[in-house]
Amino acid sequence: MRRKKPLLIVGLLLAGIIAVGLAPSMLRRLPTRYAMRLPAPLQALALPADTTPILPTAVAPLAAAGLLADGLPPPAVVTAAPPPSPTPQPPAAGAVATPTIAPTMTPTVLPTPTPWPVPPAVRLSGVSHVFQEWNNCGPATMVMALTYFGRVHSQRDTAAILRPNPEDRNVTPQEMAAFVNTQDGLRATARLNGDLDLLKRLMANDIPVIIEIGFDPPGEYQWLGWYGHYLLPVAYDDAAGQIWVYDSWLGTSDVPQTNADPNGRDLSYDDLDAYWAQFNRSYVALYRPEQAELVAQLIGEATADEAMWQASLDRAQAEAQTDAGNPFYWFNLGTSYNALGQYDKAALAFDQARAIGLPWRMLWYQFGPYEAYYHAGRYDDVVLLAETTLQDRPYFEESYYYLGLAQAALGDQQAARQNLELAAAFNPNFAPAQEALTELAAPGG
Repeated sequence: MRRKKPLLIVGLLLAGIIAVGLAPSMLRRLPTRYAMRLPAPLQALALPADTTPILPTAVAPLAAAGLLADGLPPPAVVTAAPPPSPTPQPPAAGAVATPTIAPTMTPTVLPTPTPWPVPPAVRLSGVSHVFQEWNNCGPATMVMALTYFGRVHSQRDTAAILRPNPEDRNVTPQEMAAFVNTQDGLRATARLNGDLDLLKRLMANDIPVIIEIGFDPPGEYQWLGWYGHYLLPVAYDDAAGQIWVYDSWLGTSDVPQTNADPNGRDLSYDDLDAYWAQFNRSYVALYRPEQAELVAQLIGEATADEAMWQASLDRAQAEAQTDAGNPFYWFNLGTSYNALGQYDKAALAFDQARAIGLPWRMLWYQFGPYEAYYHAGRYDDVVLLAETTLQDRPYFEESYYYLGLAQAALGDQQAARQNLELAAAFNPNFAPAQEALTELAAPGG
């Protein structure tokens, strides 16, 4: 017995050493909603080792300056970057085409420019606040917006449709609008390149709007780092220069996690625009069918996709010229070039955004670099970004999908099929993955 005791102690020490060594890797694979329940030191291990993690960077292309208006000096070259990607290749024969990812809206009549005076202050009444369950800001914010129409929904039931896999970290504005369009007596449209004036016009005409923003968690949640987030604006006041929002995470007051002030959390107009710009000012407008013509008139020319994307491109060019060090402006530029089918220019814009530095969660929510690099024949870049995004967080059907497309183009059919199957299994509602699998199985695919 005495001999066994030292052996037991040594065994426990070895087990402890092994556990400590494996802990960071194990914890990073732990779903965040479980990691949040751990003591703070263990929570910190669930994050990447870098305290300010970013996506893999790229060498800033000198040609990026040519994407903007004349007169902008070349962007600064970032030297701390990985080696350049291999020479781009043309898409392989039989490669699966990437579907165009763009919001659509068909107005009942062609809109004409109309001056829309708005009152200096507006508040939407009849909206009920809902705190989100973990990783559920999209469904919870949708439930809040539906209360404006007297609709009562469970965020769990809504999430089961919007994100069938509970580990899915993203619901797109297009998916949000599609959900509303299944509801009797309601309609929605997902657009982007909105602005404060449009937001006020919609609210003043009894059209609730969900907006998607970048979000830096406050206070005790700062360690989590940058996220994408949905908000429901409920009021604005020009005299105060503020907008008030219902926040499914932080509540309806400036005291996090409380509803101490039912008026809503306040954001200055400048702060709203800065964070909204990180998602190309995406929004989802909800309305009754009889309001369709009004909504089309309020949104104006942006009801047509081509006009919306051209305006988005012009704005991104102007903003990147004014503040060339803001990676989100370059990212928006790439997104707009993608939508207009100019993939080589989009790839340059995304290179510049990466050279400046993007949050490591960026491709949880927006997938433009995948699309641009794929169409530009830069398959290795797609693989790098997809594998980086999926590492320790294998929760993104879009990343599996584009990874599969790139692998198919590189000739690795087995890996391509495996990742496309993972995309389809992770979110059965994600039709592009199944379509790609069908094409892969076709003769010559």
